[in-house]
Amino acid sequence: MVHTWSSLISTLFLLLLCVTGLPLIFHHEIDELLGYDPKPEVSQPGAVKRSIDEIARTALANDSGRVLQYILWDKDEPGTIVAFTNNKVDGDPDAATLRAYDAHTAKPLGSVGGGPMLIFLKLHVDMFAGQPGKLFLGAMGFLFLVAIVSGVVLYWPFTRRQRFATIRDHASRRVVWLDWHNLIGVVTVAWALAVGLTGVINTWAELMLNQWKATELASMVAPYAGKPPPSHLASLDGVVARAKQAAPGMEIAFIAFPGTLFTSSHHFAAFMRGDTALTSRLLKPVLLDGETGEVADSRALPLYLQALLISQPLHFGDYGGMPLKVIWAALDVLTIVVIGSGLYLWLARRRKRAPARADAFAKRAPVPS
Repeated sequence: MVHTWSSLISTLFLLLLCVTGLPLIFHHEIDELLGYDPKPEVSQPGAVKRSIDEIARTALANDSGRVLQYILWDKDEPGTIVAFTNNKVDGDPDAATLRAYDAHTAKPLGSVGGGPMLIFLKLHVDMFAGQPGKLFLGAMGFLFLVAIVSGVVLYWPFTRRQRFATIRDHASRRVVWLDWHNLIGVVTVAWALAVGLTGVINTWAELMLNQWKATELASMVAPYAGKPPPSHLASLDGVVARAKQAAPGMEIAFIAFPGTLFTSSHHFAAFMRGDTALTSRLLKPVLLDGETGEVADSRALPLYLQALLISQPLHFGDYGGMPLKVIWAALDVLTIVVIGSGLYLWLARRRKRAPARADAFAKRAPVPS
């Protein structure tokens, strides 16, 4: 019963997550193909990069009347810098405009992150319902984990009666589909557990960020309590230089401007990353005074945020390049088969039981005189 109902309740939403997750595995490649991931011009060896202040001025000139929220250094394309502008510094993230700029020429390369992949992402993350949608999908993900564990418990006695991977071709179609359901389910169980667990963790991202802001960040900015927002902003090039000095051996991932979601109203936050496959996913915030650019504080993120940062690329198979993405896509398709076959088996069982219940009812019904 646990396996049946945990699966049934979450079935439609799991199918939504699997179907939308499939193209998201290849979102970089699809965005590039459709022109939503612009590439910089090929630069000459030793070419000097433009200042970040110049790129910021160019971004503001291209989006007149808006303000900068973030500047991001593309990890996969070192020659690209992405500027986030919005109507106000604490504006709705969905209202932000993302434009890429060539790091060597400061020329605009085009918009980033739009197109069909954005629709797939919103459906996959929160079904266009914001935080309630995230938490609801997290609950469905938890039911998915319950269904996986209970399915393994049910499959264990079966393996003692039959050889592994037994498909009873001579039996009815329902029994054949049951065998395939069990086989594909057990083959994909480790992947499904990993993706399901990381998916549930990702739905808590906003709650984790709020917890960090209420505790760690609040402690870091406590000496600046009561100070007004900066009347003028420090040079971004100075902010970048001081952030690198504060985190030796690390490179900058993105800068959050004062008043945005990831910092206080008085500070720049430079989030630094390492240079290995793992450490490049982990971020270390460096807070800098918004007016002077001086380093105010720097602390490692708490373990729960580090777990979140590690789980995000694992969820989409974004650790091992194209070979791992292909494996993730194949396992995603197999999971769709498991979910679909489970629904078919439940419906087939109900159809089979319906005549039996009707006969039993007829036998109990009084015979008219």
